[in-house]
Amino acid sequence: MFTVDRLADPAFFEENRLPAHSDHVSFADAMEMAEGVSSLRRSLDGIWSFHYARNLAARPQGFEQPDYDVSGWETIRVPAHWQMEGHGVPQYTNLTYPWDGHEVVHPGEVPQRDNPVGSYVKDFILPQGWDNAILSLQGVESAVAVYMNGQYVGYSEDSFTPSDFDLTPYLKAGVNRLALQVFRFSSGSWIEDQDFWRFSGIFREVILYTKPAIHLDDLRVTAAPIHGYQDGKLHLDMKWNSGEAHKVQIELFDAETGECCLKEEQQAEGLTSSFEAELTGVKLWSAEAPNLYRAVISVEDEAGHLFEVIPQNIGFREFRMDDGLMKLNGKRIVFKGTNRHEFDCYSGRAADPAEIEKDIIIMKQHNINALRCSHYPNSSYIYELCDRYGLYVIDETNLETHGSWMRNGKCDIVEETLPNDHEEWQDIILDRAKSMLERDKNHAAILIWSCGNESCGGKDLYVMSEYFRQADPTRLVHYENIFWDRRYNGTSDMESQMYPTVADIKKFLAEHRDKPFICCEYTHAMGNSIGGMHKYTDLTDEEPLYQGGFIWDFVDQAIWHKDRYGKDALAYGGDFGDRPNDGNFSGDGILFADRKLTTKMQDVKFNYQNFDLDVTAEQVTIHNKSLFTDTASYELHLELMLDGKTIWETTADAPHILPGESGTVSLEDLPLTNAGEETVTASLCLKEDTLWAKRGFEIAFGQGTWHVDEVEVPEPQEAVCATDFVKSARRFHYTPNMELETKPEKPLHIVHGDIDLGVRGTGFEIMFSGASGNLTSYKCNGVELIEEAPKPSFWRAPVDNDYGSRRDFMTAQWKLASL
Repeated sequence: MFTVDRLADPAFFEENRLPAHSDHVSFADAMEMAEGVSSLRRSLDGIWSFHYARNLAARPQGFEQPDYDVSGWETIRVPAHWQMEGHGVPQYTNLTYPWDGHEVVHPGEVPQRDNPVGSYVKDFILPQGWDNAILSLQGVESAVAVYMNGQYVGYSEDSFTPSDFDLTPYLKAGVNRLALQVFRFSSGSWIEDQDFWRFSGIFREVILYTKPAIHLDDLRVTAAPIHGYQDGKLHLDMKWNSGEAHKVQIELFDAETGECCLKEEQQAEGLTSSFEAELTGVKLWSAEAPNLYRAVISVEDEAGHLFEVIPQNIGFREFRMDDGLMKLNGKRIVFKGTNRHEFDCYSGRAADPAEIEKDIIIMKQHNINALRCSHYPNSSYIYELCDRYGLYVIDETNLETHGSWMRNGKCDIVEETLPNDHEEWQDIILDRAKSMLERDKNHAAILIWSCGNESCGGKDLYVMSEYFRQADPTRLVHYENIFWDRRYNGTSDMESQMYPTVADIKKFLAEHRDKPFICCEYTHAMGNSIGGMHKYTDLTDEEPLYQGGFIWDFVDQAIWHKDRYGKDALAYGGDFGDRPNDGNFSGDGILFADRKLTTKMQDVKFNYQNFDLDVTAEQVTIHNKSLFTDTASYELHLELMLDGKTIWETTADAPHILPGESGTVSLEDLPLTNAGEETVTASLCLKEDTLWAKRGFEIAFGQGTWHVDEVEVPEPQEAVCATDFVKSARRFHYTPNMELETKPEKPLHIVHGDIDLGVRGTGFEIMFSGASGNLTSYKCNGVELIEEAPKPSFWRAPVDNDYGSRRDFMTAQWKLASL
C-alpha cells in the first residue's frame, strides 16, 4: 500500500503494476485495423480537473473519493507538464540535482520543503460492451499513485515507460472516477538526473483499453536472415490472457507491394504458443532500404468467433559482433548519428506526433542514419517511424545519476554514488531495463540496448548488461561510463566515449584492439560549432574499429515564453527564476529550438553522405561508401557555373557502382568556356519519391573549381576620387575583361597645419593627427564618415565555444594588443 513515507524508498518503485509487454495494438476486426481506430481502446487525453500543491504537506486528502467536490479545482490539459500550464516553473540543470542548495537530501530521501504534488481527476463512463478495463499511463514524471472510485489501485515510478493497471475490480455502472496523484520527486528522481529541462506531470497519452476473452498479452518477434542472407526465418512467441483453446491465423504481407507471402493457421492452447516459418528471397531491412513486412495475427475461438486482429511490422535483419566489428547483415556498419532529447519549445516532452515525424524526415534528408534516444525510452511512436523511414537506434534505459559522482567537472566517486554496487538500487534499475526491452523489442530499427547514461560504473550496471544479453541475444549492449570506472569493463560490448579528439581515438585504438569504438556523444553542437567534424568522419574510412558517432545534440532545448517586455522570446536555464540552473547550455542542437535548420546542418549532411564525388574538368569519380545501395539507384545531375551563374546542366541515370567500389563518369561533353571561374557540381539525386523527400532531392555532391589566368589591373594614370576608384574596382572584379575607368580631376590640395595634416580632393576631405598619425576625419561630399580614429583589432566577442575551451583566457593578450 502506498504511503507518502515510501516515496523515497528505492525498493518501492511499483505496486500492482501489470507486467511490461510489447507495444502492439489490438483491433476488433480488419475494418478497424484499416481505419487505424480501435474500439478496444479509448483515449483519456483532454481536460482533467487539477489541484497543484507546492509540497507534500499541502496535497489534498480524500480527493480520490467519488463524492469529493472538485468543482472548485482548476483544469489542466493532458498530456502536458504542469510547469508549462502555469504551475511552478521549468528548471534546466545539466548534472546538478534540482534540489541542490535548497535542501540537504541524501539517496533514500526526497525533498520535503519543495516537492510539488499534482492531483488529477477524470470522470468517465465505461464504453458499452466492456466488462474489463486496463489503464495505461504512457509517461508520468516522476511517480504516480492510482485510485479508482475511491480505492487504491497501484503505484509506479519509471517516468518514460508505460505503467499499466487493471481497473476491472473497481469499476461500477455509470460514472467512474479515476484519480491520480503525481509527485515531482521520488526515489526515481535520483536516477533521472539527465541533462534536460526538469518537468513534472502526465506528459504522454493516457489510454484505457479492454481485453477480449482471448487476448494477445505479449508478442515477441524474431526475424533473421538465413542461408547467406538470401532467405529469412520468422519466429513468433505469444503470451495469452487465457488458456482456452483458440485458433491463430498468421498472414505476412510485403509492406511495399501488399502481396501476401505467407498464410498459415494453427491451434493454440495454454498461456503461451509459438509460430515459426522460413521464407525464401526475403528483402532485408536496413537504414538504406527499410524493407518491412506486415504481419496480421487474427485470433478466433473454436467456433470461429473473431476476438481481435493485431498488425505488426517486421524487418528481417541481423546485427552482431563479427571479427571484432559491429556488422549489419554481414557488413561493417558506420553510425552517422545524432542524439535527440524528446523536446519541443512549446510543449516540452509532451511531444506532438507530427513534430516527431518531422524530426525523422529532417534526419533522413541530412544523411543521418542513426539515433540515440538520449537518455530514456522515447514515445513508442518514434520507433515505429524509425522502422518505416530507416534509422538505426540505440534505445537507452531511463537511468542517469551524473550529480552523484561528478562535481565541478571532476570524477568524485563516493559512498553515495549511484547505483554503483548498492544492492538496494539494483532492482529499480533492472525494472527500467526490462520495461524498455519488453515494450520495444519488436522494432527492427533498434540495434543496441543502452544501460543508461553517465551513471559511473559498478556491479549493478554490469548485472543490467547481462540481463540484456540473456533476454535478447539479437542485439548488442552499450554503456559509456566504463570510461570512468573499468572494474566491470564487460558492461559494454563496444568502447564508447564522449568528446575524445581524433588523436585520442587513434591513440586508444593503437593500444586496445579488443572492441570497436564509437563516440556516443561527439562534436558538441553548441554555438558556432561542427567545424572539425570531418576529421571524425574521415576516421571511419581509415580505421575499421572506429564505427562512427552520435552528434550532441539534435535540437536546442529552449522554451518560448513572454519576456519582461511582453514579447515572445526563447528562454534558457535561469530565465524562469529557476535555481540552480546551467544557463544556455541546453542550446546545443543542429536545429534551432523552433526546428529551423542551423547552418551547421550543411556540414552534417556533407560529412555524413554515403558517396564521395571527386570532380575535375575531365571526369567525376564516385566512391560508394554505402553498405547495400548501388549508385544506379540515383540520378547524376551535372551543373556548370561561370562566375557563380549556371550556364549548363544535365541529368542522367547514375552509373552502376556497387557498395564499397569506385567508378568514373567522363565529362568529355562538358562545354567549358575558359572565360572566368568555372565550377562543376556533380550531385546524386533521388530517382523517385520516398517517404522523406521528392524525386530530384540531392543526397550527395562534389565540386571542382578552376580559374582562367587573372587579368592585371592597370595602374591609374591620373588622380581619381577614392569612391570612384572603389566603384571602378568593383566593376572590374565582376567584369574581368573591361578596362579600368578613371575620371580626370584637379590635383589634390594638401594643407600642412600647425599640428594636423589635411588632404582635399574632388568631393572628399581627409585629416590626420600630427600627434599620433591617426586618421581623424574622412568626409565625402561634406558627410563625416568616421566617429573616431580607426584602430586595429585582434579580438572578437567570445562565443560559447570559446568559453567552453577557455580560448578567451588563452588569447587575452590579443585584446591587450588591440589597445
